[in-house]
Amino acid sequence: MATAEQIKALLKSHADRDDQRFYSVALQVAAKEARQGHHKLASDIKAMVERCQRAGGSATAARQPTPLIQQPKGELKGLLEPVHSQARISELVLSEEVAARLEQVLLEQRQRDRLARFGLLPKRKLLFTGPPGTGKTMSASVLANELKLPLYLIVLDSLITRFMGETAAKLRLIFDHIRQTRAVYLFDEFDAIGTQRNARNDVGEIRRVLNSFLLFVEQDASESVIVAATNHPELLDKALYRRFDDIVRFEKPGAGQIRQLVENRLAAFEADALAWRDIASVAEGLSAAEVTRASEEAAKEAVLYYDGTITTAMIVKALDYRKLGSQ
Repeated sequence: MATAEQIKALLKSHADRDDQRFYSVALQVAAKEARQGHHKLASDIKAMVERCQRAGGSATAARQPTPLIQQPKGELKGLLEPVHSQARISELVLSEEVAARLEQVLLEQRQRDRLARFGLLPKRKLLFTGPPGTGKTMSASVLANELKLPLYLIVLDSLITRFMGETAAKLRLIFDHIRQTRAVYLFDEFDAIGTQRNARNDVGEIRRVLNSFLLFVEQDASESVIVAATNHPELLDKALYRRFDDIVRFEKPGAGQIRQLVENRLAAFEADALAWRDIASVAEGLSAAEVTRASEEAAKEAVLYYDGTITTAMIVKALDYRKLGSQ
């Protein structure tokens, strides 16, 4: 029989319309039944999953069409990089506060016509801050996918040049595109252009870029969603903060989030016997991305050397390697 955790995971994935997660947990149940000698039941579950996957592929694609992403041309080529977003909100493992802030953005964007009737505007200029690997970039991808909008990454290496005035002109082209094409636009590693104007290592061109950005983002009245993400909020010019509708601070995962991250990655494995306190203790201080990668390494070891049996020791070893690598 399925465990209580597996039943909850099945219900949650169904509510989130996350078919892949649903199938993964169902296969986990089938594997457990097979180990207990219930081979007929295990075979039936696997066959049902395979039939659903075959039948649901085209229906899912029709229900959630991929947004048509226009390839930037002319002077915009190299400045905007189209990103094909497939991330879903059910895949994010975030603190309750951050998850609630993102849900609020989605709600306001989906109800923007209703808000407009009362003279209100939805949140659409967002600043994401926090350590690397905590979900900032993925959250921008989720916003695009959930809103069925294209996602464009601003290529800062191409934006910033050493010629006076050229960068500001490129920035104007980007904001023209933001106005003309509704999409989610991600300024990743935003501190590259948002550095404090009185910094000791400040150069004139960067100061002009920041001044231009402040002007363009304040004047922007488009329907696009603008996301700026940085690992170093302490470097940002203070004038930037009031230009954003919301500032979302991402943190490294706590014990509950660590367990969820590991369970998500090991959904196809039997995880009932894992010592979650030991795992959370070792994983403390790692980012969500590092915990996920460590879980994947442990999964590979289980498949290649132990016939798919996962243990706490495997996960702890993989987490320790990640900690050593990040030092």
